[in-house]
Amino acid sequence: MQHKQVEREREREREREREREKNHSKLCHLLRLFSGEKSAPVRFLHQQPTSFANTHNSLRSPLLRLFPAKHDHCSNASSIYFFPSTSIHLLLSSLQYLSGADLMARAGHVHLLLSMLALAVAAGPADAASVVGVNWGTMASHPLNPDIVVRLLKDNGITKVKLFDADDWTVSSLAGTGIETMLGIPNNQLERIAKSYGEAKDWVNANITRFLHSGGVNIKYVAVGNEPFLESYNGTFINITLPALQNIQKALDEAGHGDKIKATVPLNADVYDSGSNTPSAGDFRANIHTLMVQLVKFLHSNRSPFLVNIYPFLSLYQNKDFPFDFAFFDDQSSPINDKGVSYTNVFDANFDTLVWSLKKAGVPDMKIIVGEVGWPTDGDKNANTANAQRFYRGLLKKLSSNKGTPLHPGYIEAYVFGLIDEDFKSVAPGNFERHWGIFRYDGQPKFSIDLSGQGNDRFPIAAKNVTYLPAQWCVLDTSVNNPSALPGNMDYACQYGDCTALADGSSCSNLDSKARSSYAFNMYFQIQDQDVEACVFGGLAKITTKNMSRDGCLFPVQIVSPANKSYAMSLMGVVAAALIAAVSMVLL
Repeated sequence: MQHKQVEREREREREREREREKNHSKLCHLLRLFSGEKSAPVRFLHQQPTSFANTHNSLRSPLLRLFPAKHDHCSNASSIYFFPSTSIHLLLSSLQYLSGADLMARAGHVHLLLSMLALAVAAGPADAASVVGVNWGTMASHPLNPDIVVRLLKDNGITKVKLFDADDWTVSSLAGTGIETMLGIPNNQLERIAKSYGEAKDWVNANITRFLHSGGVNIKYVAVGNEPFLESYNGTFINITLPALQNIQKALDEAGHGDKIKATVPLNADVYDSGSNTPSAGDFRANIHTLMVQLVKFLHSNRSPFLVNIYPFLSLYQNKDFPFDFAFFDDQSSPINDKGVSYTNVFDANFDTLVWSLKKAGVPDMKIIVGEVGWPTDGDKNANTANAQRFYRGLLKKLSSNKGTPLHPGYIEAYVFGLIDEDFKSVAPGNFERHWGIFRYDGQPKFSIDLSGQGNDRFPIAAKNVTYLPAQWCVLDTSVNNPSALPGNMDYACQYGDCTALADGSSCSNLDSKARSSYAFNMYFQIQDQDVEACVFGGLAKITTKNMSRDGCLFPVQIVSPANKSYAMSLMGVVAAALIAAVSMVLL
């Protein structure tokens, strides 16, 4: 009986393999048709077909880097074809930059190509579970639809998510997924919750209780505030954070959720310091020492974790003398010795400084969770994809090995910051603040990474069903000669747009003055949903369908988002009108 079951399973697997081969064969054929080739294998980058290069020069630059020859090709000698998800998702993303004429001319092939691409992706192996959770922030001019983001999480094996609020649509989208969720209470709500237990009960009822049902949301933590003791806040939240925490935990307990759901406070690593720059000298900051001892003892008594945000990038950014390699995990830096304990990276040293601080506060066995850790990809000379990839490769390998730190061996729970770029974040800390995501604003991956920590880096699966605004850009009209008006208009565009990629050392910093103006104008134009009135700038600008992206500098086209409902409604109107017309023709 068991033998027959094994044989049936093997036959099913053989059938699946035959289906995959058939899909890949069709896909290869379609790619040849799409590129204009009749029979030659498709070999992009190193042996790019001339017809493709000439016909489709309107494709954005990432497409020209697709399909490394040693992996991505159609082989005449075999029925097995290789199309890693990296290439597939970049190709899907690039199709929207085809000119209208090109797209219409090859509409049939494009439709079939997209269908087969979807089948090829679906036939691929499932990703291993992520060893980290992610921070899902929504401070963006055009946030992705929450349902799309949840699909993104599931497609990439991400099983834990940390939110910064309890937005109803976002939380509801997590229902039935099993994804472990940490809800957030923003700092601006702390005062009313601290002053009124009734407010705390109402918050728990509205944001916790109603989601705890069969098929509901898997809520595990409530993050009360967000780094409320930052010195830059000048003590604004010092007297209200602990009372708010106590009221939320009490409300959770009285509602019957306290055993399963714990309240904590996300804290920046600046709540502790070390006079000698060694972990063993670590203790909580002098001006909040008493408060911190009270807070950690309350957390400990409720079996709640200490939630800390650790940023090696900021150590590098804030100190020009900081040893560069000490920010990473590949043991290329000179070690620091602390009473016989050796540290080769700042993450371990920072974490163990907290371990010492908790020990001195009388709670040496307290659970620690790293609430935020990551590396930005733009906005600073050290914020780029190469450094981000190096950092994450070391971090994820470390976390998956359960090696821990010298004073905290074993498993460390951590949440990557962040999931998606957020172009509405304040740049007061630095221009990099809007570029922490491992995915771009539109859910496209920035670099290859293995979230399981096994070192098998590849591009994560991109967001699906993302709709873009038309493929058009606002640029400087070089036929207009009015140089004196340019600085003021560019400043206006950057004030209300996002020009952080123009900062020194950033991805667009090498643009000439005209291209910089075009970049600024386009960023404003896109944030304004491509309103024609947003591409005037005193007659200096014009709208073009030519993609201005170049040399690693992306001139983006914004997405249709729940935040720009007017465009979405007009798009729905067009679709509805087309459907009505089609039905009318059938009836007639």
